[in-house]
Amino acid sequence: MENLSKTQVQKVSPDASPVDDGRFKLLGNKEAPGRIDSGPPVAVIDIGSNSVRLVVYEGLNRAPTPVFNEKVLAGLGRNVHSSGHLPEDGVRDALAALTRFKILCKIMNVGSIKVLATAAARDAENGKDFLNEAKNILGGVDIELISGDREARLSAMGVLSGFPHADGIVGDMGGGSLELIDVCVKNNVQKFGEAVSLRLGGLALQDSSGNSIKKAKMIIKDEISAIKQLDNGSGRKFYAVGGTWRALAKLHMRQTSYPLNVMHGYSVSAKEMLEFCRMVQRVSTDSISGIHSIASARRPLLIYGALLMESIVLKSRVKRIVLSAFGVREGLLYEAVSDDVKLADPLLVAANELNFLRSRAPKHGFELAQWCDHLMASTHLEDSYDEKRLRLGACLLSDVAWRAHPDYRAEQSLNMIAHAAFAGVDHPGRTFLALSVYYRHIGLSDNDLSPRLRELATSHQLEHARILGAAMRVAYIVSAAMPGVLTQAPVACEGKRVVLRLPKHLKDLASDRLNSRLKQLAKLLGKEPLVFIE
Repeated sequence: MENLSKTQVQKVSPDASPVDDGRFKLLGNKEAPGRIDSGPPVAVIDIGSNSVRLVVYEGLNRAPTPVFNEKVLAGLGRNVHSSGHLPEDGVRDALAALTRFKILCKIMNVGSIKVLATAAARDAENGKDFLNEAKNILGGVDIELISGDREARLSAMGVLSGFPHADGIVGDMGGGSLELIDVCVKNNVQKFGEAVSLRLGGLALQDSSGNSIKKAKMIIKDEISAIKQLDNGSGRKFYAVGGTWRALAKLHMRQTSYPLNVMHGYSVSAKEMLEFCRMVQRVSTDSISGIHSIASARRPLLIYGALLMESIVLKSRVKRIVLSAFGVREGLLYEAVSDDVKLADPLLVAANELNFLRSRAPKHGFELAQWCDHLMASTHLEDSYDEKRLRLGACLLSDVAWRAHPDYRAEQSLNMIAHAAFAGVDHPGRTFLALSVYYRHIGLSDNDLSPRLRELATSHQLEHARILGAAMRVAYIVSAAMPGVLTQAPVACEGKRVVLRLPKHLKDLASDRLNSRLKQLAKLLGKEPLVFIE
């Protein structure tokens, strides 16, 4: 310290803060460079029978990303069946939540607010008075009191938003009602069946049965047995929407130690779901493994969700239960976009956004996909349209973890992609995306990879994930993640060899490291490697 000049030593006050240091400042002029510019944020406020929820989305597009999500379990539908009125404490809690939501929307500069109310406000004698007060609190924003049929259709559109090729029966179980509707897509045309709305929500069942599980079971059986909409379910899927069924699925995940904590697209066979629902009915709720992950206000409704699910599965004879995190709110946004936007692939839209926000050079992801397509076409391996779209998604996501420490890029990519808020992809496909990028970073070793996660993908997907990961490892060492290089250096199977062609001005890119990675790729394809200088 004695040899340092005074200009090299800065005395720091113990009360100082780095924020006050003039050399540390906000970078750039853009307020949020980590956001997609898709117009002002859009808010949806859902005044449901059990919860009042605010979700603010980044913008109105094909893959709307929530930037804020909050709910209050107000229980507006509690005892509406027996009393005919919304409960005073529920109204108080709901209005307090709406007051808070209005301020939050202002803070977030929300461009438009869509508000809808469902069964509780629809059925209660004082529902209209409550909605008038709610409208005043929200500054005069219109509140759409949706009918049961409208609620069913919005739920179906939400499911189609998350599963573009959905084919089955959509069931939305709320606090006050159950909506059922058939949905399918034929020749790119979405088709909806006749909707039905029943007072079989969790709070409604609790009320109408007088908290008697035996009586609730009889009510459900009588109502469901007459529902013709369930007669066309044999061998198809049942898309479960609503907080009670999501909670039930979360418990099933905990029971089976499921390796992927993602609700959207979680799929269970009808037989397994029946067994689980019957277990929930037999044992005390508090004794179920993982019950502490469920909100205490939601737990008493689980048994009603299990009773209802059992009755629906038996009546419809569906093959699988698929959980949808997308419902009425997402259906409302999906309804608002143009037909052209509806046709866009939600997975690829979301992957492209992450590529734009997180990659070193977004254009490189598209060139990488074309480069890999050329390679796969030359292998003559089975390569369907869905595999091509998943490959494009993986290529767009292949560089999203580049800012992480090199030793942790594989792990960070795996976690980010496996748990991202993607739609339009099932869990095996999600696993393929995550594993492809994982292998791209770590090589082809599975030593640190959860074997349970690998089990979610098919053997065919695992093989293709390894091939794609190996191809990416070659591509990145050639291109340094920059565009304009891979178009000049194609790779393809030629007879018994995998040949990487480098133009003369790029010949010095050839190295032992490149040869080693090309050798790994060639081995997976059962061929010999060759770097050819043209």
